[in-house]
Amino acid sequence: MNGFAFALIAFVLLHVGVSATGLRTRIVSAIGEGPYRGLFSLLSLALLAWLVIGYQQMRSDPFDPLNEAMWAPPVETRALAYALIFAGFVLGIGGLLTKNPTAAFFENALNDADPARGVLSLTRHPFLWGVALWACGHLLMNGERFAVMLFGALGAMSLYGARSIDRKRARLNPEAWARFEAVTSSVPFAAILQRRNRLDLGSIWWRALVGALVFVLAALFHRQLAGVAAF
Repeated sequence: MNGFAFALIAFVLLHVGVSATGLRTRIVSAIGEGPYRGLFSLLSLALLAWLVIGYQQMRSDPFDPLNEAMWAPPVETRALAYALIFAGFVLGIGGLLTKNPTAAFFENALNDADPARGVLSLTRHPFLWGVALWACGHLLMNGERFAVMLFGALGAMSLYGARSIDRKRARLNPEAWARFEAVTSSVPFAAILQRRNRLDLGSIWWRALVGALVFVLAALFHRQLAGVAAF
Protein backbone atom coordinates (compact mmCIF):
# COMPACT_ATOMS: atom_id res chain seq x y z
CA MET A 1 0.00 0.00 0.00
CA ASN A 2 1.08 3.59 -0.62
CA GLY A 3 0.91 6.68 1.58
CA PHE A 4 -2.61 7.51 0.42
CA ALA A 5 -3.97 4.14 1.55
CA PHE A 6 -2.18 4.26 4.90
CA ALA A 7 -3.36 7.82 5.57
CA LEU A 8 -6.96 6.95 4.70
CA ILE A 9 -6.93 3.90 6.98
CA ALA A 10 -5.41 5.92 9.83
CA PHE A 11 -7.93 8.76 9.33
CA VAL A 12 -10.89 6.36 9.48
CA LEU A 13 -9.49 4.50 12.49
CA LEU A 14 -9.01 7.76 14.38
CA HIS A 15 -12.60 8.88 13.78
CA VAL A 16 -14.32 5.51 14.09
CA GLY A 17 -11.98 3.34 16.15
CA VAL A 18 -11.23 6.05 18.72
CA SER A 19 -13.81 8.85 18.65
CA ALA A 20 -16.83 6.56 18.20
CA THR A 21 -15.88 3.88 20.74
CA GLY A 22 -15.28 3.45 24.44
CA LEU A 23 -11.61 4.18 23.83
CA ARG A 24 -12.49 7.87 23.69
CA THR A 25 -13.98 7.72 27.18
CA ARG A 26 -10.86 6.06 28.58
CA ILE A 27 -8.56 8.62 26.97
CA VAL A 28 -10.68 11.54 28.23
CA SER A 29 -10.64 10.02 31.74
CA ALA A 30 -6.85 9.88 31.58
CA ILE A 31 -5.99 13.29 30.10
CA GLY A 32 -9.19 15.37 30.26
CA GLU A 33 -11.71 16.59 27.67
CA GLY A 34 -9.77 19.69 26.58
CA PRO A 35 -6.44 17.97 25.94
CA TYR A 36 -8.23 15.13 24.17
CA ARG A 37 -9.99 17.49 21.78
CA GLY A 38 -6.79 19.39 21.11
CA LEU A 39 -4.84 16.20 20.44
CA PHE A 40 -7.66 14.78 18.30
CA SER A 41 -7.78 17.97 16.20
CA LEU A 42 -4.02 18.00 15.66
CA LEU A 43 -3.97 14.33 14.65
CA SER A 44 -6.93 14.86 12.31
CA LEU A 45 -5.18 17.78 10.58
CA ALA A 46 -1.92 15.85 10.31
CA LEU A 47 -3.64 12.81 8.82
CA LEU A 48 -5.63 15.01 6.45
CA ALA A 49 -2.41 16.63 5.23
CA TRP A 50 -0.84 13.19 4.79
CA LEU A 51 -3.94 12.06 2.89
CA VAL A 52 -3.76 15.04 0.51
CA ILE A 53 -0.03 14.53 -0.12
CA GLY A 54 -0.53 10.79 -0.62
CA TYR A 55 -3.40 11.47 -3.02
CA GLN A 56 -1.29 13.82 -5.12
CA GLN A 57 1.58 11.33 -5.28
CA MET A 58 -0.72 8.44 -6.14
CA ARG A 59 -2.57 10.37 -8.87
CA SER A 60 0.70 11.52 -10.46
CA ASP A 61 1.84 7.91 -10.90
CA PRO A 62 0.00 6.34 -13.88
CA PHE A 63 1.28 2.89 -12.84
CA ASP A 64 -0.10 3.04 -9.31
CA PRO A 65 -2.64 0.16 -9.03
CA LEU A 66 -5.06 2.42 -7.15
CA ASN A 67 -5.61 4.36 -10.38
CA GLU A 68 -7.00 1.28 -12.11
CA ALA A 69 -10.74 1.26 -12.77
CA MET A 70 -12.98 -1.09 -10.84
CA TRP A 71 -16.08 -0.18 -12.84
CA ALA A 72 -17.19 2.24 -15.56
CA PRO A 73 -19.70 4.81 -14.28
CA PRO A 74 -22.59 5.21 -16.75
CA VAL A 75 -23.09 8.62 -18.32
CA GLU A 76 -26.76 8.51 -17.33
CA THR A 77 -25.91 8.91 -13.64
CA ARG A 78 -23.97 12.14 -14.07
CA ALA A 79 -26.98 14.44 -13.57
CA LEU A 80 -27.89 12.62 -10.36
CA ALA A 81 -24.27 12.74 -9.22
CA TYR A 82 -24.03 16.51 -9.71
CA ALA A 83 -27.35 16.97 -7.88
CA LEU A 84 -26.10 14.93 -4.91
CA ILE A 85 -22.81 16.83 -4.77
CA PHE A 86 -24.61 20.18 -4.96
CA ALA A 87 -27.00 19.12 -2.19
CA GLY A 88 -24.01 17.97 -0.17
CA PHE A 89 -22.36 21.39 -0.42
CA VAL A 90 -25.55 23.24 0.48
CA LEU A 91 -26.30 20.98 3.44
CA GLY A 92 -22.70 20.73 4.66
CA ILE A 93 -21.89 24.44 4.46
CA GLY A 94 -25.26 25.23 5.99
CA GLY A 95 -24.36 22.96 8.87
CA LEU A 96 -21.02 24.66 9.42
CA LEU A 97 -22.77 28.04 9.59
CA THR A 98 -25.35 26.87 12.14
CA LYS A 99 -25.07 26.56 15.91
CA ASN A 100 -25.60 22.84 16.29
CA PRO A 101 -25.86 20.80 19.53
CA THR A 102 -24.36 17.80 17.71
CA ALA A 103 -21.16 19.68 16.84
CA ALA A 104 -18.07 19.79 19.05
CA PHE A 105 -17.97 22.73 21.50
CA PHE A 106 -21.69 23.48 20.98
CA GLU A 107 -23.20 20.83 23.25
CA ASN A 108 -24.78 23.53 25.45
CA ALA A 109 -26.95 24.61 22.51
CA LEU A 110 -29.29 21.80 23.59
CA ASN A 111 -30.45 24.15 26.34
CA ASP A 112 -31.53 26.88 23.88
CA ALA A 113 -35.23 27.65 23.73
CA ASP A 114 -35.47 26.44 20.12
CA PRO A 115 -32.32 24.49 19.17
CA ALA A 116 -33.81 22.86 16.05
CA ARG A 117 -34.24 25.82 13.71
CA GLY A 118 -32.78 26.50 10.29
CA VAL A 119 -30.94 23.68 8.58
CA LEU A 120 -31.42 21.59 11.74
CA SER A 121 -35.09 21.36 10.79
CA LEU A 122 -33.88 19.25 7.85
CA THR A 123 -31.46 17.05 9.76
CA ARG A 124 -29.64 17.30 13.08
CA HIS A 125 -26.43 16.26 11.29
CA PRO A 126 -26.29 18.61 8.26
CA PHE A 127 -22.50 18.58 7.85
CA LEU A 128 -22.16 14.80 8.12
CA TRP A 129 -25.05 14.20 5.72
CA GLY A 130 -23.53 16.80 3.41
CA VAL A 131 -20.29 14.81 3.32
CA ALA A 132 -22.24 11.59 2.74
CA LEU A 133 -24.16 13.08 -0.22
CA TRP A 134 -20.94 14.57 -1.63
CA ALA A 135 -19.23 11.19 -1.35
CA CYS A 136 -22.17 9.33 -2.92
CA GLY A 137 -22.21 11.75 -5.86
CA HIS A 138 -18.50 11.21 -6.45
CA LEU A 139 -18.92 7.43 -6.30
CA LEU A 140 -21.42 7.69 -9.16
CA MET A 141 -18.83 9.43 -11.35
CA ASN A 142 -15.56 7.75 -10.38
CA GLY A 143 -14.83 4.05 -10.71
CA GLU A 144 -11.12 3.96 -9.87
CA ARG A 145 -9.95 1.96 -6.89
CA PHE A 146 -8.81 5.04 -4.99
CA ALA A 147 -12.21 6.69 -5.54
CA VAL A 148 -14.13 3.72 -4.21
CA MET A 149 -11.81 3.64 -1.18
CA LEU A 150 -11.87 7.40 -0.50
CA PHE A 151 -15.50 8.28 -1.10
CA GLY A 152 -16.81 4.99 0.24
CA ALA A 153 -14.84 5.40 3.46
CA LEU A 154 -15.77 9.06 3.97
CA GLY A 155 -19.44 8.44 3.25
CA ALA A 156 -19.69 5.44 5.57
CA MET A 157 -17.67 7.22 8.27
CA SER A 158 -20.02 10.23 8.17
CA LEU A 159 -23.18 8.15 8.56
CA TYR A 160 -21.65 6.06 11.33
CA GLY A 161 -20.43 9.24 13.00
CA ALA A 162 -23.97 10.65 13.08
CA ARG A 163 -25.17 7.56 14.92
CA SER A 164 -22.26 7.70 17.34
CA ILE A 165 -22.84 11.39 18.13
CA ASP A 166 -26.50 10.72 18.88
CA ARG A 167 -25.54 8.10 21.46
CA LYS A 168 -22.92 10.34 23.10
CA ARG A 169 -25.24 13.36 23.35
CA ALA A 170 -28.03 11.22 24.77
CA ARG A 171 -25.71 10.02 27.55
CA LEU A 172 -24.42 13.52 28.38
CA ASN A 173 -27.78 15.30 28.65
CA PRO A 174 -30.68 12.81 28.42
CA GLU A 175 -33.59 15.21 29.04
CA ALA A 176 -32.42 18.00 26.74
CA TRP A 177 -31.43 15.50 24.07
CA ALA A 178 -34.86 13.84 24.21
CA ARG A 179 -36.52 17.22 23.53
CA PHE A 180 -34.14 17.93 20.65
CA GLU A 181 -34.51 14.44 19.18
CA ALA A 182 -38.30 14.70 19.32
CA VAL A 183 -38.33 17.58 16.80
CA THR A 184 -35.39 16.52 14.61
CA SER A 185 -34.28 13.55 12.55
CA SER A 186 -30.97 12.20 11.39
CA VAL A 187 -32.33 11.28 7.95
CA PRO A 188 -32.92 14.54 6.02
CA PHE A 189 -36.55 15.74 5.88
CA ALA A 190 -37.85 12.83 7.99
CA ALA A 191 -38.94 15.05 10.91
CA ILE A 192 -40.70 17.45 8.52
CA LEU A 193 -42.52 14.64 6.71
CA GLN A 194 -43.55 13.22 10.08
CA ARG A 195 -44.85 16.68 11.09
CA ARG A 196 -42.47 16.89 14.04
CA ASN A 197 -40.93 20.08 12.64
CA ARG A 198 -41.45 22.57 9.82
CA LEU A 199 -39.19 23.80 7.05
CA ASP A 200 -37.47 26.97 8.32
CA LEU A 201 -36.63 28.69 5.03
CA GLY A 202 -36.13 32.05 6.71
CA SER A 203 -33.01 30.80 8.45
CA ILE A 204 -31.86 28.52 5.66
CA TRP A 205 -31.83 30.62 2.48
CA TRP A 206 -28.64 32.62 2.99
CA ARG A 207 -26.74 29.59 4.26
CA ALA A 208 -27.91 27.66 1.20
CA LEU A 209 -26.70 30.53 -0.99
CA VAL A 210 -23.24 30.39 0.62
CA GLY A 211 -23.19 26.62 0.05
CA ALA A 212 -24.10 27.11 -3.61
CA LEU A 213 -21.31 29.68 -4.04
CA VAL A 214 -18.78 27.31 -2.46
CA PHE A 215 -19.99 24.60 -4.86
CA VAL A 216 -19.38 26.91 -7.83
CA LEU A 217 -15.90 27.83 -6.57
CA ALA A 218 -15.03 24.16 -5.97
CA ALA A 219 -16.17 23.32 -9.50
CA LEU A 220 -14.16 26.17 -11.04
CA PHE A 221 -10.97 25.15 -9.22
CA HIS A 222 -11.58 21.40 -9.28
CA ARG A 223 -8.70 20.76 -11.65
CA GLN A 224 -6.28 22.55 -9.34
CA LEU A 225 -7.70 20.79 -6.27
CA ALA A 226 -8.18 17.25 -7.56
CA GLY A 227 -6.29 17.07 -10.85
CA VAL A 228 -9.39 16.72 -13.07
CA ALA A 229 -12.04 19.13 -14.31
CA ALA A 230 -15.42 18.98 -12.58
CA PHE A 231 -17.41 19.14 -15.84
